[in-house]
Amino acid sequence: MGRSGQFWPKPMFRGAAKITLDDKGRMVVPARFREPLIERSQGRLVVTVHMGGQRLVIYPMDDWLEVERKIMGLSSVHPETERFQQLMVGLANELVLDGHGRMLLPPDLRRLANIERHAVLVGQGSRFELWEEKRWTENIDFKLKSGTSKDLPPDVGSFSI
Repeated sequence: MGRSGQFWPKPMFRGAAKITLDDKGRMVVPARFREPLIERSQGRLVVTVHMGGQRLVIYPMDDWLEVERKIMGLSSVHPETERFQQLMVGLANELVLDGHGRMLLPPDLRRLANIERHAVLVGQGSRFELWEEKRWTENIDFKLKSGTSKDLPPDVGSFSI
């Protein structure tokens, strides 16, 4: 339920924000994301590696539980599925926003994503990606310069804005 007893859909996270981590590895969640995170998950989050590498993903707890159920419901007979489960779930860490809207990122995950001080938090609908700032800029520059509409999958190619 939202304001005035009306139903409000889960907030969607969109846009990018530059973040600076402090010496302890804490990052302040931008105010525009903080309130929806508190409403959506009481400030409880999960951070893990992204299977594409180079970045972390951060989910509100309830959204993560749904993703985790799907991941662990896959058969681990195939070595790549087992690898996927081990990385996504095995490296997942629960976080809680503190009273100042900060979260402490685990050192091992910061190391895997090469995040030391400057990062970019990118809204991706129901989750966030956290990139090292230089890597994010290089990634966006590359994606803007490469690829054409003929490379799009059929379902995206038929999409109209």
